[in-house]
Amino acid sequence: MARFRLSSAHRRRRVRRSRGIRRVFPPPPISVMVAHRQPPIRGAAREGIMNTAKIAGGAWWALLAVLSVGVGGYALFHTVTGFVHLPLRNPMLDPWGLRTHIATSGFALILGVFQFLKPLRMKAPSLHRWMGRGYVLVCVVGGLAGGIIALSSTAGPVAGWGFFLLAVLWVPFTLLALTSAMRRDFVAHEKWMIRSFALTLGAVTLRLQLLGVELLDLSFRESYPLIAWLAWVPNAIIAELWIASRPRFRRRKIAPSATPA
Repeated sequence: MARFRLSSAHRRRRVRRSRGIRRVFPPPPISVMVAHRQPPIRGAAREGIMNTAKIAGGAWWALLAVLSVGVGGYALFHTVTGFVHLPLRNPMLDPWGLRTHIATSGFALILGVFQFLKPLRMKAPSLHRWMGRGYVLVCVVGGLAGGIIALSSTAGPVAGWGFFLLAVLWVPFTLLALTSAMRRDFVAHEKWMIRSFALTLGAVTLRLQLLGVELLDLSFRESYPLIAWLAWVPNAIIAELWIASRPRFRRRKIAPSATPA
C-alpha cells in the first residue's frame, strides 16, 4: 500500500514537472510543424519549374508547327501549280518522281507535327492513329522517291550520297515507329517517331539553309553539297540528345491498355 502511494506521488511529481517544462518550452504551432514536413517554398518552386517547362514545350511545338505547315503547304502549292513542269537540267530526272517526293514530303511535315500534340492523342486517339497511318504511308513513298532522285543528282556525289542516306534512314525509322506501336511498346514508338520526324524536318532546315545561302550571296554550287548533309544530320543528333535526356525513355514501359497506331 505504501509502495502504491509512493508510485502515485512519484507520478504526480512527474506530471507537475512536465507541466512546468511545457510552460517554459511550449510546443510549436501546427502550421510550423506542417511547414517543416513539407516546405511550401520547395513545392511552389517545383510547380513553377513544371509550368515553365510546359510553356517552353508548347512554344517549341508551336514554332515547329508553323514551320512544318508553312514549308509543307509551300511544297504542296508548288506541286499543284506545276512547279515540276519547269525545264529540268537533268534529263535523267523523272518529273513525276520529283513531284511525288515533294508532295509526300509536304504531307509528312503537316501530318507529323500534329502527332506530337498531346491533346490530340488524349482526346482523339482514333484521329491520331489515322493520321499516323497516313504519315507512315507518305514517308515511305517520299523516302523511296527521294532515294531514286538522289541517285541521279546533278549536284555531285557528295550531295547525292547525303540525300540518299537520308532516304535510307527515313523509311526504316518510320516503319520501326509503326511496328513498335503495333506491339504496344509506346515508349519505343515515341522514340522512333522523334527520330523519323527529325529527318522529316530536313525539308524545313534545307529551305532555311538555302534561304541563308541566298541572303549571304554564297555560291549555290559550292554550298549545296554541304547542305545535303547539314539539312538532316544535326536534326538526327539533336533528336538523339533529346531522347537521352528524357527520364521516361530510360525506363521501358509498355502500356497494355492503350490502342496501337
